[in-house]
Amino acid sequence: SPGKGTSHPPLCPPGIKCGGVLSAPSGNFSSPNFPGLYPYETECTWLIVVAEGSSVLLSFSHFELEYHDACAYDYLQVYNGAARDQGNLLGTFCGHSPPPPFSSAWHVMAVVFRSDRHVAKHGFAAAYRKDACGGQLTGLSGEITSPRYPESYPNDAECRWSIGGASSGGPLTLVFADFQMEGGQGCGFDYVALFDGPTVTAPRLGRYCGSTRPPRTISSTPHLLIVFKSDFNIGGRGFKAHFYSAGECQEVFSTIKGNFSSPQYPNFYPNNLKCQWSIQLPPGYRIKVFFLDMELEGQSSLTGGCDYDHLSAFDGGTENGSLLGRWCGRESLAPITSRSNRLLLVLHTDRNTAKRGFSISYVGGK
Repeated sequence: SPGKGTSHPPLCPPGIKCGGVLSAPSGNFSSPNFPGLYPYETECTWLIVVAEGSSVLLSFSHFELEYHDACAYDYLQVYNGAARDQGNLLGTFCGHSPPPPFSSAWHVMAVVFRSDRHVAKHGFAAAYRKDACGGQLTGLSGEITSPRYPESYPNDAECRWSIGGASSGGPLTLVFADFQMEGGQGCGFDYVALFDGPTVTAPRLGRYCGSTRPPRTISSTPHLLIVFKSDFNIGGRGFKAHFYSAGECQEVFSTIKGNFSSPQYPNFYPNNLKCQWSIQLPPGYRIKVFFLDMELEGQSSLTGGCDYDHLSAFDGGTENGSLLGRWCGRESLAPITSRSNRLLLVLHTDRNTAKRGFSISYVGGK
């Protein structure tokens, strides 16, 4: 009877606030009807947008959704960027264990809540705030910028970004797309320092300043700490860097035959990647590559070219070698053969629209 607490929640009645764009520097949001039972058959998307150059810090104070071991019934999803892009998915959650605090890898974060037609719980309450500087980043890939980038960074700033905990557990690669800071002997004024682990006690991978972009850096552990510091005067544009988990993304093959696939294949590959597969056989061999499956983001409607996500093949083992092909979209490709004993395949993905990726096999012959 209704007196025993068995009353059913309504289908989402008109007027219930559900989802929306949150653009204040901080705020709170919760599932419909919270702290009452959420309605059946409801889907809500919250898009959190803060100032560019900042990240979003998201935390949950209450969390109670219907449990399923694959979260197939009622669930909450957190995206690093706009929703519905599987390459940006940070996690899917249900049951009684609240998601961990999240720090987005850029200034947009999306939260999607969905309920099915059975079993309602009390839902969730969440808070977010703009995290101007630093944070704990857990995605497979992301972007980091100095405060206020591309405007001049503030004086007397200190930021720490701790990257780690991605499910792949592989090493991390950091690539700087832009870098312009105050210079100086020994980088004693403004600098970026990189550490091979979660804290400053880990081995230091480098300390950089001035206007020369730091080299591509690969950690030896699944954690990387980036420290940015500015002194009391003279600034610069700062920096913009991309990181990605390199576990399935930087491989060298020296066996006569083998196969490999894009990260997470046949699930969607992460965004913001640059992955390299290098095949190096003894002199006198040539390499034949077979494309078993390929589905990448399609061509640009403006240029007709593969401007977004693309796979390229180079003869000779470096990107300076002759280009054997550059592909995107969904294609059935004929095999290609190298002219030398070395071949390099490079996958670039941009910051949105992920697809299934590719599966490739190769064989060497004389």
